[in-house]
Amino acid sequence: MSTVIDRPSTVTTVGAPRPTVREKKRWGLTVVGTIVALVFLLPYLIMLVGAFKTRPEILTVPPTYLPQDWEPSNFLTMWGTPETPVPANLLSTVIISVGGTALALVAALPAAYYTARHNFRLKLPFMLLVLVTQMLQPTVLASGLFREFVTLEINDTRFAMILVNAAFNLSFAVWIMHSFFATVPKEIEEAAWLDGCSRSQSLRRIMLPLVWPGIVTAVIFTFIACWNEFAASLILLPTDTNQPLTVALTRFIGQYESAWQYVFAVSIIGILPVVALFALIEKHLVSGLTAGGVK
Repeated sequence: MSTVIDRPSTVTTVGAPRPTVREKKRWGLTVVGTIVALVFLLPYLIMLVGAFKTRPEILTVPPTYLPQDWEPSNFLTMWGTPETPVPANLLSTVIISVGGTALALVAALPAAYYTARHNFRLKLPFMLLVLVTQMLQPTVLASGLFREFVTLEINDTRFAMILVNAAFNLSFAVWIMHSFFATVPKEIEEAAWLDGCSRSQSLRRIMLPLVWPGIVTAVIFTFIACWNEFAASLILLPTDTNQPLTVALTRFIGQYESAWQYVFAVSIIGILPVVALFALIEKHLVSGLTAGGVK
């Protein structure tokens, strides 16, 4: 008669896998990125909340984080204040920004293409001269520009500010598009010439699609610079209706009293178009900033 001996069965439990070093690093970067994003977004959140407060509530000590009485009417009242024609200022901002960006792009595109495709004797001094113009600020040249525009009889006009914004953003557009044109092999353009394309046709049909990320990058940075310009507009545009929003904001701030609720509301209106434009072309902008980094 056989005897069966029962042995206790051993059960092996498998615990949860430990996170790898790469996963720990990724989580750490996520936490750091979230903290940095909150730090940069906090002023905008304060500005947004302040736009719904009354002036006494904004000046209350200690301050309240959320409005006790929400005032969405601030966004309606600011459009009709007699001291500040906000609709005209917003229109001026759009016209000056779009016009300055378009003019800078039209002038920078052929200059960048020519400097990237031709090795002429004064190429390096020319590029350095273009770079030097980036070091000059509109405030330094404001008096000279004012006299020049008075002589040309275009002072206190939006066209004058279009010229100023295009001139002071031209160097950045030339340099960034020059680097993109230089990364395109000449053989591609020569093949287009063999197929019967002229130089202008090869530029329009072959080169521009290849350097499109660089063009988008130049456009967005030039547009933001034109949109945020303040010093030259303050001096060269004395008429209220011709001034952009950056100058119009200062009229809500007085010597003895300031309408901070309207300052916050106008600031929100002012940043929305830039945020919308950035959101629309963000993919092209990221590819434009990273393209050309690896040959």
